[in-house]
Order: sequence, then C-alpha cells, then structure tokens
Amino acid sequence: MNDDQLLRYSRHILLDEIGIEGQQRIVNARALIIGAGGLGSPAALYLASAGVGQIALADGDTVDLTNLQRQILHTQQRIGQLKARSGQLALHEINPEVRVEAISSRLAGEELAALVANADVVLDCSDNFATRHAVNRACVSHRTPLVSGAAIRFAGQLAVFDSRRDEAPCYHCLFPEGDDVDELRCAVMGVFAPLTGIIGAMQAAEALKLIAGAGEVALGRLWLLDGLSMEWRSVKFGQDPGCPVCALGRVS
Repeated sequence: MNDDQLLRYSRHILLDEIGIEGQQRIVNARALIIGAGGLGSPAALYLASAGVGQIALADGDTVDLTNLQRQILHTQQRIGQLKARSGQLALHEINPEVRVEAISSRLAGEELAALVANADVVLDCSDNFATRHAVNRACVSHRTPLVSGAAIRFAGQLAVFDSRRDEAPCYHCLFPEGDDVDELRCAVMGVFAPLTGIIGAMQAAEALKLIAGAGEVALGRLWLLDGLSMEWRSVKFGQDPGCPVCALGRVS
C-alpha cells in the first residue's frame, strides 16, 4: 500500500484483527455484488469505502423514484439510469481507487459462472429465489464464499455459506429449491428503509471478515431480525446429506 492508502485505511490498520496484512488482502480482493438495490447499496458503499480493490456490481434494472426511499446508492438526478452504472458513479465518488465494473444485466448461465469464479466473495443482494439459487449453485461449483441477505417489511435475515469447507451447508440446504415458498416482493409488501441498511451493512461486514481473515463469520447460522422489536435470533443449520447442489460441488 502507498502512503495515501495507509492513511485512508488507518482505522482498519489500527485493529489488531485486521492490521496491514488484512487491509492488504482487502485491497487485493475481488467482490461480486448481485443487486444494486436496498441491500446492495449499503453493501457496495462499505466495501468500496473499506478499499476492496475490484467490485463487480450487477443489476439489470433502472433507477425509479420508489427506489430512493432505501436504495442509497442512487439519487434523484439519476432516475432512469441503469442501477449498475448509477452505483458505479456513487462508488467512484466514495473511493476512486476502487475499480468498479458495472454489469447492467440479469446474470445467468456462463456469465454468472465466470464472474463467480473470478470473485473472492459473492454478496447476494437480490430479491428473488430463482436468482439466489442460481448464485448458490455457481458459488458451490467454484467454491466461492457467499454472503446472503434478505429484507421484507420489518423482517431481515443473513447467512454465510463457504463451500471451501467440505462439511459446510449451502443455500439449498437451508431453503431447498422447488419447495412451496411464497415469493414476497418489496413492490407489493413494502419494506422498512433502515432494515435494508442494517442487513446490507452486515453483508459487507461478513464479506470483509472473510477477505481479511478476521473473527468468525455466520457459518451454519441463519440470523433473523425483527425490525419492529429490534430483536435478533439465530437458527443453527447443517449440510443436508441429500443436497444435490452440495453433491455436485463435491464432484467438481
């Protein structure tokens, strides 16, 4: 790191659990953030401000007036712009040293696989189960750590999956694909604005801990937040022996 970086990241470097070596790992890291909305906004801002060297920000939507209540990457002036491009501009203003790739498409197939393979950590900030399961399959296949978050109404949740560990569960172990799960969307159910900030910031925290090798991350635990009572509870879970996604990951 140069002198400017040592100064910029000095508050991280002062932490024994991170120090210069941990911060250097952050500077060298590559993160993929899927979704530049309510969760992706705070997650991306914190990763950029912390100095993650390369960030790929993927979102196929455009900025809408209804987004501005919680999607803090975007501004009134950028309504109508692609969210990925709007986010790229915001992150450049926060930290011009960070290389941000704006991907203005809904990731799938080979493009998703290639981006996951190139990342040190993936943050799933999407809002639908189809994307979450596709991201999970790619992360298991390429053994890339995944930080998953969700927020709806006043309820938030967070979990970390690290398929580099053979016995670690994946997202499918927790929420099996094909189960009859109601697809709740902010557009029809509403969401408390600060809740997305809380969960998105926690996703950034877990991602930075994974990169820097600091502390313990939320592996094998689903953290649930009731935003009305501001109470947390943690549910432990393990790998499903019959999980087809984990089985494919072990084969690859």
